[in-house]
Amino acid sequence: MSKKQIHLNGFAQNTVSPHAIGLWKHPEHEGHLHGTLDYWTKLAKTLEKGKFDALFLADVIGMYDVYKNNYQTAIEQAVQVPAHDPFLIISAMAQATKNLGFAVTASATYIEPYQLARKFSTLDHLTKGRIGWNIVTSYLESEAINLGLNKQIAHDERYDRADEYMDVVYKLWEKSWEDDAVIFDLENDCFADADKVHAIQHEGNYFKVPGVHLIEPSLQRTPMLFQAGASTRGRDFAAKHAEAIFTNTQNTKDAIPELQAFIQDMTRRLEKNGRHRENVKIIPAVVPIVGSTEEEANKKYQELKSYVSYEGAAALLSGHSGIDFSKLNPDDYVENLKTDAMQSRLENYTSTDPNHKWTVRDAVLYHGFSLGSAVLVGTPEQIADELVTLSTEGGVDGFNIRQTINPGTLNDFVEYVVPELQRRGVYRKEYEGKTLRENFFGKDQKQLTQNHYGKHVEIKEKLQSL
Repeated sequence: MSKKQIHLNGFAQNTVSPHAIGLWKHPEHEGHLHGTLDYWTKLAKTLEKGKFDALFLADVIGMYDVYKNNYQTAIEQAVQVPAHDPFLIISAMAQATKNLGFAVTASATYIEPYQLARKFSTLDHLTKGRIGWNIVTSYLESEAINLGLNKQIAHDERYDRADEYMDVVYKLWEKSWEDDAVIFDLENDCFADADKVHAIQHEGNYFKVPGVHLIEPSLQRTPMLFQAGASTRGRDFAAKHAEAIFTNTQNTKDAIPELQAFIQDMTRRLEKNGRHRENVKIIPAVVPIVGSTEEEANKKYQELKSYVSYEGAAALLSGHSGIDFSKLNPDDYVENLKTDAMQSRLENYTSTDPNHKWTVRDAVLYHGFSLGSAVLVGTPEQIADELVTLSTEGGVDGFNIRQTINPGTLNDFVEYVVPELQRRGVYRKEYEGKTLRENFFGKDQKQLTQNHYGKHVEIKEKLQSL
């Protein structure tokens, strides 16, 4: 019997030092070059060498200004700012690679669905089917204010709105153009059969989109769908729409029961939507610190942690939780406070276990180094051991590999850990397919499965004129 295969994504953001706050100061970190195409094409080639499924690009379109009620700390400590557009680097990386996929974060709250559908269809054509969409509803108040709202939309309503948003984009991607609409008929002077191109005529509570999708079907039609909602409402949304779900677990000692419980819960939610566990990949994030010996790895870990900025990390966690951490005593325990921002981020640091409580200081520094993900420190063999255990016993399908420094973190992982995983027979030596969805789900699985909600969204009869 073949062994369960692990999937890998590289985690990045088009900014200086996105997920290890303060590491921009490290002499080996090249984040200041993120505004160049060479930076991104080199990273893409590294991931393709390591046979990664995708480069996952996080994004925010606002400032972290909850901390001390201003953006000064965020700017001084490069807390995900400057924030360059992730869409604009994809074409260059696609040209530099043949198989690597690209999962791009885009907000269902602030990008109009008609425009977003066009962007992703264009990229799916340009990449020959290697594009994915990380669906977010956005959590920063500054995003809402600068994009024309008086205040942030409440957490659950953002998901209600996103559900209708998905109806719109499914209609555009899946229903507007029939498979054989483009006929390229030179003899009869007809490029496409207009009778096979349909206006979607969507009119709902949040959106009115009457027209035709601007782009003919791409290889995947709908990009592969990623999502990371961890709240109750977020999990419901993921069970309905996502094909890959990201989650966090903070330490491997507690990870197995935590992951098992998460997967059991998601499996129940999937079944309510007529889907199955195998229709979705569960992918937690980890931060690997690789050394030739355990001692070397631990020394590297301590050295990397020394660069973390408490102020910068507090600004990040304040933005994620919606709570101003400058007003909290660093020696107090984190309390379970309700927030309309990223609820799961705060819940990561609350516990009813008296032997495992987080102080504000501990939570801030851990978050600033790992964004709340498990930190794996050890030799390539030890890190491979932990990944295999999380895969086989925890039940996950793969891992989002976060960086502390670029290119060092991913270079080390590709150079030393990937060969160890391949030696154990749990990781590919060659890509299975051509599209992103095929590499996750198998050859010829280019499009949404038939039991996916997006396959069954209907449109009305075609309008005669618009």
